[in-house]
Amino acid sequence: MLQRQYVFYVLCLLSVGLSAQINESDTLGLKANLSITGFLQGGNVQTVIFRTNSEVSFKPWKNWVFKTRNSYVYQEFGKDKADEDILSLNFLYINPERKFYPLFLGFLSTNFRREIDLRYLYGAGVTYQVWKKKDNWLKFSLSSEYERTDFKKTSFNRSNYNGMQSISTLRGTLWVNGKYHLFKKKVIFNHVAYFQPSLEESDNFRWQADIGLELPVWDFLNFKINYLHTFESIVVDGQLREDRFLTFGFTLKTLEKGKSKK
Repeated sequence: MLQRQYVFYVLCLLSVGLSAQINESDTLGLKANLSITGFLQGGNVQTVIFRTNSEVSFKPWKNWVFKTRNSYVYQEFGKDKADEDILSLNFLYINPERKFYPLFLGFLSTNFRREIDLRYLYGAGVTYQVWKKKDNWLKFSLSSEYERTDFKKTSFNRSNYNGMQSISTLRGTLWVNGKYHLFKKKVIFNHVAYFQPSLEESDNFRWQADIGLELPVWDFLNFKINYLHTFESIVVDGQLREDRFLTFGFTLKTLEKGKSKK
């Protein structure tokens, strides 16, 4: 019977987000967000999906802003683990209220499905604030980084990298980042995208586009649709180079402290 076949079925989609995207140029002492999403299904096909994301921005010193974005993803299908990934993005900005300002960055990540034991990246660059009007803004950034990736396997989709347990390179990155309130703040559109080629090997590059659309429901609650598209030119043999994620959830009013009187 169908009732016996599907003894247990729970769908839980939660997103307790406190501002989907933090602008480091805001004159606030502290901003933070946290989101949690989950999916649990039992019966003939058992599925577990758990995702957390957090973002914190604060001022350690006058005219300096530190921003950290961290996420954890775990996915299991039919009791087989499909993903268990950690991503930590850390930025330090100096005088971010100006048109041009420097930035320093350090990233750390793991990726179970792509068989990446550890990837770390650090570097520096500059941001140009093209436009800012209240809660609307558009920015371009250019940075250069050193990156090292340790893989679990030594066979890749590009044969010239075969036999290498680790791949290191210098990169250049172009970032485009923006957030806009449209139709009298009835729609909020935000995007973060980057293109990251190697400065040493033309066949080693990646890009990512993260696009969000929010529809206010109440004063402190928005319905959110998010689309993430990633691409890596070098992957372990047998892996696809592209990934796409479409998610739905809610965002809540951000935690804010130390708001400027301006």
